Amino acid sequence: MHQPSLSQLRDQDPDLAGLVEAEARRQFEKLRLIASENYVSPAVLEATGSVLTNKYSEGYAGRRYYEGQQLVDPVELLAVERARELFGAEHANVQPYSGSPANLAVYMAFLNPGDTVMGLSLPMGGHLTHGWSVSATGKWFNPVRYEVRADTGRVDMDQVRDLALKERPKLIWCGGTAIPRTIDFPAFAEIARETGAVLAADIAHIAGLIAGGAHPSPVGHADVITTTTHKTLRGPRGAMVMATAEHAAAIDKAVFPGLQGGPHNHTTAAIAVALREAARPEFADYAHRVVANARALAAALVERGFDLISGGTDNHLILIDLTGKGVPGKPAAKALDAAGIELNHNAVPFDPRKPFDPSGLRIGTAAITTRGLTPDRMPQVAAWIDDIVQAAARGEGGEGTEGAEGRERERVAGEIRELLADHPMPGWAPAP
Repeated sequence: MHQPSLSQLRDQDPDLAGLVEAEARRQFEKLRLIASENYVSPAVLEATGSVLTNKYSEGYAGRRYYEGQQLVDPVELLAVERARELFGAEHANVQPYSGSPANLAVYMAFLNPGDTVMGLSLPMGGHLTHGWSVSATGKWFNPVRYEVRADTGRVDMDQVRDLALKERPKLIWCGGTAIPRTIDFPAFAEIARETGAVLAADIAHIAGLIAGGAHPSPVGHADVITTTTHKTLRGPRGAMVMATAEHAAAIDKAVFPGLQGGPHNHTTAAIAVALREAARPEFADYAHRVVANARALAAALVERGFDLISGGTDNHLILIDLTGKGVPGKPAAKALDAAGIELNHNAVPFDPRKPFDPSGLRIGTAAITTRGLTPDRMPQVAAWIDDIVQAAARGEGGEGTEGAEGRERERVAGEIRELLADHPMPGWAPAP
């Protein structure tokens, strides 16, 4: 049973309604460990599906190119003010369509084609838009990349400084997509000041942890901050760019008209809802539980012989190197999905395997924490993961397997369904 109701969709397009309901049930019954996913509240769902989707609003509040903005402008201003208050930022732009366009706006604001940009290498946990070769940011700009240490799995700040002094980048990125440890924003800021670079902090994965006080904030250290609004922040699929007052005009001009036209007003409204939710004391409790669950799960996985990059985690994210388990990440991820455990295969630092067939798995605890799971459940989660990874290493337990292997997969999936039946999912519940 979907909340808000899908009654009109069922009447007008039963085929699509059936797919939405099936996806909702899948989300309800799966142990969702993808680090970039979460569950949003019914209020966020309602805002996303509101009549604000009907309105085109090119420009900014008070400076639109279309009439009829009397109510849209307050919606956007509300989201902006809530972002500024929640993160303590001097300026916020809530119009970017997603995280990659938000990052592109930083390039548009500060760089010219050919300028040097420095970011964490993608296989080391960075993001495509931090100057990786297949991205426009690696093709239009001169990318230099720092890495993590092979012995610790952590960013080597001495290397970052040496590389920055040598290459003199105009822009330095900190943050990424597979970083299980605390980002040292003050150290990055010191290097940026020393080299005259703009420091951009990409906090897409940890924005909710920062809002809840479970991770240090880049505000006061970074010149500009980008983030998605889903993941740990538990909002809609959108993005924001925050900046110091000095750079506010450049960021706004880069977003519009530099990169896009009218904002998605229904998403802006849902961002405003999520930011209000994130300002509540219970959200801070949630953010700290996310970290507690990740640490408990990491410890349980280590006990079962899993090799974790950097040895553990400080946030919501765990990166596993499966080399010692005798199975690559992709077949392991498929086997786990068939057993009711949803995560993603991922490259690990210094991975000898190809990016589409890497050695690792990436896990996050934001969604299962929203469902109410606690650290005492994490040893069981680790046991399920271990059972299926071992089966995958033997060539067993994947989708479509029969016999003993299929029964093992079904056993785990059934136990997960039984566990999650007692943990409500925001936005959907099985029909009584």
